[in-house]
Amino acid sequence: MSSLNSIRADFDSESIVVYQAYNDAIADAALKANRFVPPFSMGRMTWIKPSFLWLMHRSNWAMKSGQTRILKVRISRAGWEEALSLGVLTSYEKGVHSNTTTWREQFEKAPVHVQWDPERSLRGADLNMNSIQVGLGRSVIENFVEEWTQEISDLTPLVRRIHGLLTQGKAEAARRLLPPEKSYIVGTEIATRLDMK
Repeated sequence: MSSLNSIRADFDSESIVVYQAYNDAIADAALKANRFVPPFSMGRMTWIKPSFLWLMHRSNWAMKSGQTRILKVRISRAGWEEALSLGVLTSYEKGVHSNTTTWREQFEKAPVHVQWDPERSLRGADLNMNSIQVGLGRSVIENFVEEWTQEISDLTPLVRRIHGLLTQGKAEAARRLLPPEKSYIVGTEIATRLDMK
């Protein structure tokens, strides 16, 4: 249901934090340069996610092959909202798209793809709300790399610490270490476009 689609993130007046999981080579190069550089590829879609726990589920707490490093990427809110304004949902939604043919045409041309997936609890259970994933296509990745990104930091040690506490049965201690997230409000046009109302 669209009412379950909402953005929760760590943000301030100028920037928003998104998370990504990479291998050591990409992560080390990005951290050293404080920007994405080779072997990061500008030629394929890259997905950014403001939900920390969703990425923990996806990467199995940074233990999945090729996703062993968790990067915290602070980008400009202007860039984030530009991405949202260009986004087309990855599936047809009645009330958002006039028909499936129109949706498919828009989706195939879209520089940004947006997908809603169940938000996750600390232990990985589905929650009764969805989190956003934003896929940046080749035509906007350069903006992400060169203009939007402000800071890249390595959250892998924190991820290991939180997961260690969880495996020890210390869920409340683990929860206290989670990055902050609060509701991120978007304008009516973006909310309608992305099925948030």
